[in-house]
Amino acid sequence: MGKTLAEKILSNKSGVDAYANEIVVADLDFVMGQDGTSPLAIQAFREMNGQKVFDRARVAMVIDHSAPSPLEGVSALHHGMREFAAEQGVILYDIGEGVCHQLMPERGHVVPGDLVIGADSHTCTYGAINAFSTGVGSTDLAAGIISGKLWFKVPESIKFVLNGELSPGVYSKDLILYLIGQVTADGATYMAAEFTGSAIRAMSVEARFTISNMAIEMGAKVGLMEADQKTISWVRRHTDRPFTPVAADPDAVYAEVREYDVSSLGPQVACPHTVDNVKPVEEVAGTPIQQCFIGTCTNGRLEDLRIAADILRGEKVNRGTRLIVAPASRQVMLDAIAEGIIQVFLEAGAAVVTPGCGCCVGTHNGVPSDGENVLSTANRNFKGRMGNNKAFIYLASPATVAASALTGRITDPRDFVK
Repeated sequence: MGKTLAEKILSNKSGVDAYANEIVVADLDFVMGQDGTSPLAIQAFREMNGQKVFDRARVAMVIDHSAPSPLEGVSALHHGMREFAAEQGVILYDIGEGVCHQLMPERGHVVPGDLVIGADSHTCTYGAINAFSTGVGSTDLAAGIISGKLWFKVPESIKFVLNGELSPGVYSKDLILYLIGQVTADGATYMAAEFTGSAIRAMSVEARFTISNMAIEMGAKVGLMEADQKTISWVRRHTDRPFTPVAADPDAVYAEVREYDVSSLGPQVACPHTVDNVKPVEEVAGTPIQQCFIGTCTNGRLEDLRIAADILRGEKVNRGTRLIVAPASRQVMLDAIAEGIIQVFLEAGAAVVTPGCGCCVGTHNGVPSDGENVLSTANRNFKGRMGNNKAFIYLASPATVAASALTGRITDPRDFVK
């Protein structure tokens, strides 16, 4: 019987002929924690009597969620991470380096065929480059840091065959929002989502990251794609590590196969307070917006900033609307400066903040006020997500957010795409 991508990778890493619903203990290729989860993992490491990490070159800690620190207590947590990194000799990405999920593939820590865990739910992002990457809790992270292994229940897989061509003004963010609306927030719980088809093959690797990043929002454990030449070329630009891509077998067994023609898909908006509350932009157009945010591990990459800058160039942000931009990494920011993109944002009236999570997590850099509507390129819009449970968060593509920043209300970006 053939195997899915998830079954192939977990079989390779466990040395077991594994299929869905079986339990395996597998070798980890990389382990990552961020500043919201690493302090607890360090505590668990001590409680487990951990003496040293399994491989200091394959463990990273990233200070990105509250960076720079907004509070004395957070500063203490950051200090503990820095001390642990120095003690163990592991990789530390300090403030200003960027979002963990941008840094892991950008710095070459993940390649096709890898098995990666991260103490952050959006670790599923790296599935776009053919890696089984998934979020775990802080205690599991500690176990992985010590042993280099972790147990997994091999997930069943749901296959999305996405054909056709996205129209101008419609992006991968619109597609994944639409799919989440169709599947619902728990429709793929603990499953591996495989994304394939001509629409995926036509996307850049950066656009594919957006799709895999949000697989968790339909409940999936991973969001996997096969590695084509675009993937291989992208990875080779970021690392010299050898790798062997993994492909699903033609006779692999799926729990469900869903096919879509995306050619007629329009821009989508996820409305408060759940990610699967998705509507076509036309249904919510005109909703007043007080704050717009472009960034995060979902849409803070260079391609995303280019899309937004093309709409904002020569224009001004609406007087009653704030626009905040957080590049996903230091390198993304440097590249955006070199291309003149940051200047476009500043001239338009945006506030460009430190590379990192920005206001996504709700600790600083743009906590909204009571009753305000926020339009964000992030991946979650739960009540209180951005630090105020009396605010209302809408999710959309960088193009929709940029266009809406100009008008002060949710706006169809197709009228602005040049």
